[in-house]
Amino acid sequence: MPSGKSTTARDMTHGSIIKQIILFSLPLMLGNIFQMLYNTVDSIVVGNYVSKQALAAVGSTTVIVNILVFFFNGFSVGAGVVIGHHFGARDLKKLHDTVETTMTATFVCCILFTVIGTLGVKPMLRFMDTPEDVFEDATTYLTIYFLGLSGLLIYNMGSGILRAVGDTTRPLMFLILTSVMNILLDLFFVLVIRAGIAGVAIATILSQFISAILILGLLTRTNDIYRLVWSDLHLDPAILRQILSVGLPAGIQSVITAFSNVFVQSYINAFGSDCMAGWSCYNKLDQFIMLPMQSMAMAATTFVSQNMGAKQEQRANRGTLMTVGLSLLVTGLIATALFVFAEPAVGLFTAEDSVITFGALFLHTNVFFLLFNCINHVLAGALRGRGDSRGPMLIMILSFVVIRQIYLFLVTRFVANVPKLVGFGYPVGWTCCCILEVLYFFLHWYRPRSQTKSSL
Repeated sequence: MPSGKSTTARDMTHGSIIKQIILFSLPLMLGNIFQMLYNTVDSIVVGNYVSKQALAAVGSTTVIVNILVFFFNGFSVGAGVVIGHHFGARDLKKLHDTVETTMTATFVCCILFTVIGTLGVKPMLRFMDTPEDVFEDATTYLTIYFLGLSGLLIYNMGSGILRAVGDTTRPLMFLILTSVMNILLDLFFVLVIRAGIAGVAIATILSQFISAILILGLLTRTNDIYRLVWSDLHLDPAILRQILSVGLPAGIQSVITAFSNVFVQSYINAFGSDCMAGWSCYNKLDQFIMLPMQSMAMAATTFVSQNMGAKQEQRANRGTLMTVGLSLLVTGLIATALFVFAEPAVGLFTAEDSVITFGALFLHTNVFFLLFNCINHVLAGALRGRGDSRGPMLIMILSFVVIRQIYLFLVTRFVANVPKLVGFGYPVGWTCCCILEVLYFFLHWYRPRSQTKSSL
């Protein structure tokens, strides 16, 4: 077992709360930006150098990829929470066993998800009513992507382990390297090899495999408390149950939400490839504006899990509220900039006027409602850090799936089946979720003076 010393982990159980959150979040935010560049660069390259059908194909496949990736990321969240608890409690033996169990389960998931994803490409595209002029490109892109999915899963889990002990700097370094590599490979395969949409898919999975190799090398060579010891790989049933108690609800919620977005995409598909491409551009920009809140939600999860492990609930509460405020401030500034410069922002992906019009329409309609989503993500992250994944799961499924689908059904049949109202289905879900999650957090968990409570 590794030594009890740690030179790269960040202990978040003492010191300035806001400083800890910012120092943790900044590298994570930059890392998320570079990770998002994988698919964003794919969209920019195919939109400008292949065709609008290829751009629509890349955009429409995102929701399918997310079904498997989000489920796995839920497992990663569960592992991070358990590791964070053991790190905060200074239980090094359980921390080591959790790392070994986590990585063993990850390798099993790589095999299963590759098979499931590859076999499910065409049925899912048919289910989404993907237009024929987009279907072939979407099939090619998705098939190649799923064949290389293991690289993404291994990197995400490895970086999740590092996040749980407060290290966000080195995953950032790896992402910068592989993101630059992805850009260069995209341009090489499309402009030099002329491989079209297959080229950008190959470039993406090659870059992801490099990031996986780098993260495995780091975990294997380090002498820190979270070192991966290959001879110790095993599945500890008790630890796996703890991970799944947090990770499974988070994964189920993410999968069901992503699956619900397949229905949203099918509504968009009915408006043709121009609207599909505009929706794709909007979603890429939407992902960008969500990066700060997602990074701070991860910070909240790690901060709360470590402090709950150290039995410092009041510090966990203060950190949660500070993180919500910081997230609202940063997201509000980005939302304002994107609202003002909507057309130029969409124009990064395409020169087609009709596509830019649709993309700007969705941005102008939805962008400020993402402030509600700030609260959703940070509170959900804080609740998971406490070991409570079921509450956020039920709230988000109700808001993002049930209420959103009811809205889409009613508005398209009894009001008007137009792109603007269909796209507004996202803010409807965000707003409902915000109201319910704030009530849940303050009524069920937030106690200004109380004994430590954790569901782990």
